[in-house]
Amino acid sequence: MIRKKIQSQTQKREAKQIVKRAHVNYPVGDFLIRVKNAALSGKSEVVLPKTKLIAAVAKVLKETGFLSKVESHGNEIHVTIARYAKESALMGISLVSRPGLRQYFTAAELARVRGPEIYILSTSQGVLSSSAALKKGIGGEIIAKVW
Repeated sequence: MIRKKIQSQTQKREAKQIVKRAHVNYPVGDFLIRVKNAALSGKSEVVLPKTKLIAAVAKVLKETGFLSKVESHGNEIHVTIARYAKESALMGISLVSRPGLRQYFTAAELARVRGPEIYILSTSQGVLSSSAALKKGIGGEIIAKVW
């Protein structure tokens, strides 16, 4: 009986390691959804695999006040979700552009967008928030809408 219990614990541990190494088709989308799920479930920190695009998106989220801390440790990135009065600063994330359907906004289209949400854009000058892209007068691919 003890041997079976040890075997089942070993199998569970191996299954968790497989999940951590699973291939992700759209890493930025996976990053944003994990951050959203952590914020909505009340968790404060998320550890994710690191890519240049994920690091740039995390930097934009930190600059806009949705994340309080972004740290890089080897191949992982540790992000801490900002909290104001015990509530998460991040209320929701909606993926706009995805691998099967890319969405683009020009600077003129960005100027017409109103509301409390911000857009994260991939532009020719790097990953920017919608307000930073408007100041520079450029458009780009919309990665996500954050509020």
